[in-house]
Amino acid sequence: QVQVAESGGGLVQPGGSLRLSCAASGSVFVINTMGWYRQAPGKQRELVATITSGGRTNYADSVKGRFTISRDNAKSTAYLQMNSLKPEDTAVYYCEVVLTNSYTYWGQGTRVTVSS
Repeated sequence: QVQVAESGGGLVQPGGSLRLSCAASGSVFVINTMGWYRQAPGKQRELVATITSGGRTNYADSVKGRFTISRDNAKSTAYLQMNSLKPEDTAVYYCEVVLTNSYTYWGQGTRVTVSS
């Protein structure tokens, strides 16, 4: 069993930055991939970025060059550094934790609002 907790969301002006954190606890020794997804009002949840235990990353085209995912395996924590934020980045951001046995856990989400 894994518990997932996101933090770091908030209100930011266009062009600003935020750093999200995702802390996993429980059976963290079996974590494979950690990732960030987002869901805007009226839209489906979409991939933002993922990172494997070995550090391989994958990004949605819409965030490439602006967002950076990183991970501290010792702390079982993933981060999402978001720069040059746009109003269209407004969403609830969710952290996904995938174990080596493919079991998947989600956090409750953290809201990001980009507005002037």
